[in-house]
Amino acid sequence: MINKYRWWEYVLIYSGILLFLSFVLAPFVEAFVVSLRPLDALFSIPYRFVTDEMSFRAYIDMWSNVPLLWLYMFNSFFIASSVTVLALVAIIPAAYAFARFEFRFKNGLLAAFLAINMVSGAVLIIPLFKVMQQLGLLNTYFAMIAPGTAFVIPTGIWLLRSYLMKIPRELEEAAWVDGAGRLYTLRRVILPIALPGIMVVAIATFIAAYAQQFLFALTFNSTNELNPLPVGLFQFFGRQEVVWNELMAASLVGILPVLIIYVFLQRYIVAGLTAGAVKE
Repeated sequence: MINKYRWWEYVLIYSGILLFLSFVLAPFVEAFVVSLRPLDALFSIPYRFVTDEMSFRAYIDMWSNVPLLWLYMFNSFFIASSVTVLALVAIIPAAYAFARFEFRFKNGLLAAFLAINMVSGAVLIIPLFKVMQQLGLLNTYFAMIAPGTAFVIPTGIWLLRSYLMKIPRELEEAAWVDGAGRLYTLRRVILPIALPGIMVVAIATFIAAYAQQFLFALTFNSTNELNPLPVGLFQFFGRQEVVWNELMAASLVGILPVLIIYVFLQRYIVAGLTAGAVKE
């Protein structure tokens, strides 16, 4: 096998990868170091990256200082999971329709979905608040789930539509010849083949829903027991000081569900992202 890269090209490639990873991982490394340091040593001059007093004490104290922290983490996971399930119910048939059917304003609707991704949730927060107020949905889980679902559906349709377009139409035509209907073909033929793409969309939707909870929860909810983790972390901000070490510890623990899901479903992500990369 002929090596198409020279040694110095490998050096440049891996140096670029290492530089990119350093920028990506640096905030997490710094957050972990801050969580290990005592509060009175965080702003010492000169700044020392490693100190003698480092310990995991903050990971223990954060549970007693914010007793509802476990509930905030559950709320975040519940809201993100609900958004993902509801979004997939709308994304799968819509993406299939855009991938297989021809109808009026199809391209216009796709362009509108793309334009929606450019609109921040903060722009619509006041109209959404009035809608939730009129419907009596304030201070409920649904007040945070509904807008979160609406904002992730357009991206999911675009992602899954691209994957479904790579599935040969001949598979559906063979099922129709055997007497299968459109819905049966979608459920028994298309969805099993499209599972890697659906998993990619589900994971991307879950991460987006997990990350966008702060604005909706802060606006539509005033019940402490329903707050997700991003809003719950505000309780580490005191009147006189911010408990930075416990805040960083709680933040790192809070992202563990996303990391665990990513690790266990990594093979689906790789299969979904590389599908169609090789022409057979």
